[in-house]
Amino acid sequence: MPLRIILAGATGWVGRALVPAIAAAPDLDLVAAVSRATAGTEIDGAPVFATVGEALAVPADVLIDYTKPDVVKANATAALEAGLAVVVGTSGLDADDYAGLDAIARAKGVGLHAAGNFSITATLMKRFTLEAARYVADVEIIEYASAGKPDAPSGTGRELAEALAQVRRPATSRPVDTVVGLPQTRGGAIGTGANEVRVHAVRMPSFSLAIESILGAPDERLTIRHDAGSSAAPYVAGTLLAARKVGGWTGVRRGLDMLLD
Repeated sequence: MPLRIILAGATGWVGRALVPAIAAAPDLDLVAAVSRATAGTEIDGAPVFATVGEALAVPADVLIDYTKPDVVKANATAALEAGLAVVVGTSGLDADDYAGLDAIARAKGVGLHAAGNFSITATLMKRFTLEAARYVADVEIIEYASAGKPDAPSGTGRELAEALAQVRRPATSRPVDTVVGLPQTRGGAIGTGANEVRVHAVRMPSFSLAIESILGAPDERLTIRHDAGSSAAPYVAGTLLAARKVGGWTGVRRGLDMLLD
């Protein structure tokens, strides 16, 4: 029996690419979609609802969410409470948010998978950065996105920084609380103490999404960078892989890299 999918954000940038990919997959079935703009219509034969709460009236196995930062947590909570597994591609949630969702998922005996970026090459960028940070003490992140992106840092930047904070060596750079002038220009901190990671978010026209980790040692520097194009195609395969796998565990797991392994 095909895996029954509810797709929230079906008319968004990634959602539009996911619809035909789900339709083409023999083991997946789009049973409902969520889009306020087209509620009351159909997408590939699936009814379109205005909210996730309404869509949950349709029997389903997995909710895939590509909506907006201000609604994704409520969407995921509603789906978990209804007994669905959840795949989160929407950015904006932090570690505390996922801790709360993990408690709900475990209580309901279902799984949730979230990734800041479902692209294979972006996942490799994260992996290479984590490996380099084991040997080079100083690392910071610069990420770039369009002028209208509502969250900063992006899900990609937040996920990378949270992972780096777990493995990096203590920085040798001057502590930010000793910086004079405008300490805010040293970026936002993710993590705590000597293991915190500084993230600098650039938002302006002409960028889709790019992220670079800069690692510095005396007299040398390493930059690892990922640039996304204008198409959502790179995120489709990873998202559908997560949808197929998320029923295999209970609780929250984060990062596409854990699925690749």
